[in-house]
Amino acid sequence: MSRSRSFKPDRDVAEWKGPVVRYDLFKEVTVAFVVVLILAVGFAAIFSSPDEKPITLKSWSTAAPVDFVQTAITELDGTSGTARYGPPYNSTQGASQKLGPVSLENLAGVHIPIDTAQDFVVKPLLTLPGATALDGAIARYEGAGGAQRASWNAAYEKAAAKATYPGHLSVPSGSYGPVGLMMSDLLAMARSGALDGALTSSGQLYGTDYTKPLLFIADGQYMADVAGNHHLQGTQWGMMNETGSYPGQAWLWLYTMWYQIPPYSTSSNGDVLVWGTMMILTLLLALVPFIPGLRSIPRRARIYRLIWRRHYRSLSAGR
Repeated sequence: MSRSRSFKPDRDVAEWKGPVVRYDLFKEVTVAFVVVLILAVGFAAIFSSPDEKPITLKSWSTAAPVDFVQTAITELDGTSGTARYGPPYNSTQGASQKLGPVSLENLAGVHIPIDTAQDFVVKPLLTLPGATALDGAIARYEGAGGAQRASWNAAYEKAAAKATYPGHLSVPSGSYGPVGLMMSDLLAMARSGALDGALTSSGQLYGTDYTKPLLFIADGQYMADVAGNHHLQGTQWGMMNETGSYPGQAWLWLYTMWYQIPPYSTSSNGDVLVWGTMMILTLLLALVPFIPGLRSIPRRARIYRLIWRRHYRSLSAGR
């Protein structure tokens, strides 16, 4: 024999025994869909959408050749942001973010291995045809010991800090061996557009993996400057902004808000902290019907009376 469960106002809803009104849900949905469709198509035709040209290695090296070279030498000597990023690109110790004692990045491991010196500099340069002097410079660089390569890299990085581009790359002379030729040829390769192709080439018919060129570009200052001009940086609520004067993804306000306040904005584990916070809030939202007190807020706030104000007004008038 089953025992009926007692009624609890905090959990259950009493059966409605009042008046009912005919409501055509299908008609309402159809009208709403047609209205939204007309508005969306109309606004798209009138205002279009922001069509900023993508930043490529070619556009970057053309607009800011010195910044490109200064970034390229950090890829070669392993001091760039990508080279020291850690998982999933490399196994740099202490680079990953942690959620408590757990490093989520280390759990995933290095599954997109990138050697910035080889993948961003040496291997692309080796694809240039008929570059005898360059091939010799690369062979000399590759054949030197680690200490010698580090010395050349350090000397060129110091010289590149004073580089100029008065129509051509001008770098103060120094003891950087074959690195100077490698950097100047890499710049020429980037300005021709060939470097974009080299970093996206794959065994497939179309190159659709832009991971390497994006990481290379992100290591430089140029993209950060462009993003700042468009108010797209993290400190500018960039996640919910759009280029130009167009409205962006307003529904991301809660996610990007955490990046603006401590400890999220000051922690080296900021991304993981934000992710963890959002997961907790999402879980709380999903469990609202099961949390005593919290599930009663809509009933106690009586917002439903505002939504159904016409019905409650008619009840009051009938008394």
